[in-house]
Amino acid sequence: MSRTTTPMSEALEAYMRAVGVREPAVLAELREETAGMAGAGMQTSPEQGQLLHLLVKLTGARRVLEVGTFTGYSSLWMALALPDDGATVTCCDVSADYTAVARRYWDRAGVSTRMDLRLAPALDTLSALEAERAADGAPPYDLAFIDADKENYADYYESALTLLRPGGLMAVDNVLWHGDVVDDAKDDADTRAIRAFNSLVADDDRVDHVLVPIGDGLTLARKR
Repeated sequence: MSRTTTPMSEALEAYMRAVGVREPAVLAELREETAGMAGAGMQTSPEQGQLLHLLVKLTGARRVLEVGTFTGYSSLWMALALPDDGATVTCCDVSADYTAVARRYWDRAGVSTRMDLRLAPALDTLSALEAERAADGAPPYDLAFIDADKENYADYYESALTLLRPGGLMAVDNVLWHGDVVDDAKDDADTRAIRAFNSLVADDDRVDHVLVPIGDGLTLARKR
């Protein structure tokens, strides 16, 4: 046991990935292709992807919701953990270009039938999903992953919480925001939004939560 989190040097990170991550070849190729693209820094790390994969299995999730898909790395990790019998990942994104890369790798990995891509502003898609549930009795989601524009994090959280089943799990990325959350000199809109979101979850008695210092910080919140 330790009372503090071990700082992650480049050498320790490489070791951690070598012994702690089993990244399938198709995911490694997707990560490498994305690394050469504009916006590559938005991609989830391999260890975080594998954590999401494990969380899907641990929760027995059959319906997964993702807000912010980019080139499909995190959604592919989660889709590969789903049973091949009607389980789905609903992906919310606005970029046809980035998600075209995702579609290509979903096809290669054989999970395209598990993917439900919604190309529209995520708040519109989430509202539509809430309406579908109210009108048709669509089943709730088991797990939600949020990794999109930071200024809407609180709204994404509220919608995802509505769409989750009791006992469902939400994972929210970038909650440490490269350390800027504790830098008083940082006062841009994104940093303010992350701070406000973190305070919201910390005080929210509708969930049990923990902030995990993996990647850029990942909040896990279980709906009570």
